[in-house]
Amino acid sequence: MKTKHHNLILIYILLLIPTGLFAQKIKEKDKTGENEEKAWELRGISGLNVSQTSLSSWQMGGNSSLSGTAHLNASLIHKSKGWLWQNDLALEYGLTKNGTSTSQKSGDNIDFSSKLGYSSNNKWYYTGTIDFKSQFYKGKLHPKEGKYTSKFMSPGYVNTSIGIEYRPNKNYSIYLSPIAEKMTFVLDDYLSNHGYYGVRNGDKLRVETGIYIKSRAEKELMENVKLITKIDIFTPYDKSFGNFDIDWNLTINMKINKLLSANLNTTLKYDDNVKYIDKNGDSKGAKVQFKETLGLGISYNF
Repeated sequence: MKTKHHNLILIYILLLIPTGLFAQKIKEKDKTGENEEKAWELRGISGLNVSQTSLSSWQMGGNSSLSGTAHLNASLIHKSKGWLWQNDLALEYGLTKNGTSTSQKSGDNIDFSSKLGYSSNNKWYYTGTIDFKSQFYKGKLHPKEGKYTSKFMSPGYVNTSIGIEYRPNKNYSIYLSPIAEKMTFVLDDYLSNHGYYGVRNGDKLRVETGIYIKSRAEKELMENVKLITKIDIFTPYDKSFGNFDIDWNLTINMKINKLLSANLNTTLKYDDNVKYIDKNGDSKGAKVQFKETLGLGISYNF
């Protein structure tokens, strides 16, 4: 019970962070009338980050390395006569190579969400959503091993829900659904036969019904420094109610000039059905997963 209480406190804090960041901005926009939105609006960030280390006869040891990551974070929004249709797409793929070893993924993400809502006051919306998450290619814990732990649609997540959304302006929203379906697909035979990602051995699909919360925020922290953060939270209506699946992504883009930029990206995940696999291939239960990347490269804001 203590663990569930701790989870509730964590969720409350995570949802308050973007609310606090945007509270002052919301008031300013309401006063100036800047809350109005275009009928169609496309905005986002795309870029390519590269890093390299080259060593030749280097007596202090080490390996040459090369890594690169391509990324896209975009939103297409249509607003007209009380209706709001928003589509968000986040893509990432990265590779890294150390010395003479084979290259390995350093990032791989497909995240698409679409929501349609109707409002009579431009702030509270009756909304339906559909979300899709997966990855492009096979993922391995160790590059030299033949075993893999993921590939396209293994896992693949599809969430559908209906609920209510609070959207005070175009840069911040929070959505709550009391009726949501979380579908976990594991279409690869090897992974499904071994019961990866919470499916029963041999099954390709796991369906859960529960509560779904999602929040998204964008903010220009200072000139040429932009923050985008998104969090998805789900808990099922079963014996594990109160154990929250969390997917929290935060991106900070720091524009150096028209072409160059530095990017910081962090992702925190927790899923009670995803068990930690150690180097010996043994399952050790669910754990918090965290990834952080910092890169310098070219980017384009639109």
